[in-house]
Amino acid sequence: MHPRQEIEREYEVRVQGGLGAEASQRLLAGIELEDGPPRFLRINAIENKKSEGTNRWYRVVLAEGRNREVCRMVEASGGRVSRLVRVRFGPVALPADLPPGRSRELRSEAVAEIVKAAKSR
Repeated sequence: MHPRQEIEREYEVRVQGGLGAEASQRLLAGIELEDGPPRFLRINAIENKKSEGTNRWYRVVLAEGRNREVCRMVEASGGRVSRLVRVRFGPVALPADLPPGRSRELRSEAVAEIVKAAKSR
């Protein structure tokens, strides 16, 4: 799970006020943070997810996963994260019905997929 393995992490993130085209481009190009310049590999607005007021949902993918990286990146681009949910780690999609703070044991096949993804880097 160490960031140097560069295993993709995918999140759904709710941003207060949303992200403009310029902010999205900056996030894809790379934002300068104190611990280096991370960038999103992909960022897509989620049109079918309920947005409240000026909040907008996005699906973002990055290949590191440093401490509070998604929130720090969005804040550096002028936004504010109001909700963040990890939905995928490497090749394994996380169950939508898994309550916050809870866990489930992975099947051996899923563990093997993660190990394979880490070794291929």
